[in-house]
Amino acid sequence: MRVYSPDLRVRLEKGLGEALAARGLAVSGRETVGEFARLSFQEQIELVAQDLKTDFWHEESRVIANSYGAYLFLHAQTLLPAYVGKVLLLSPIVGEFSSGETATHFVPPRSRQLMKLAQEGKYPVAKHCEIHVGELDWQSNPDGVTALAKLTGWDVTVVKGAGHMLLKEYVGSVLEEFFTH
Repeated sequence: MRVYSPDLRVRLEKGLGEALAARGLAVSGRETVGEFARLSFQEQIELVAQDLKTDFWHEESRVIANSYGAYLFLHAQTLLPAYVGKVLLLSPIVGEFSSGETATHFVPPRSRQLMKLAQEGKYPVAKHCEIHVGELDWQSNPDGVTALAKLTGWDVTVVKGAGHMLLKEYVGSVLEEFFTH
């Protein structure tokens, strides 16, 4: 089975990449460093949208996106009809975030667009999307993720005691469920 990931910073030898490779899955996507990183945000999401339309636009398609890769996927969706395959978002960025502990603040491009479109009922809601986010994740704010999921009707699981990096065992069990149902 082929899987699309809009953020191939995931290395096949560790983390999510390792878990996908161990299942014998062929992973396609964009490496969000180098040339891709130099593109405008609009050009990035247009490329992700084109990838989806060209090679991953059928009901058996699977998209797995993590963190900022999920943000790219969610924005690419604004250029397309509702996605027809299955989507798994892990620790998705859905807007701006900050941490008082680390004095870090990040405002991604179009940080309010996803929520605005969802509130207006204009976001193209994927047929099947599930989200997993850590309870203590300051980058992928569980309150923001839950609010977006409520508007779109997507399933969201807030993982107790977890931060941005969900535990390997937890992600492994999520992947098993995702690929068997």
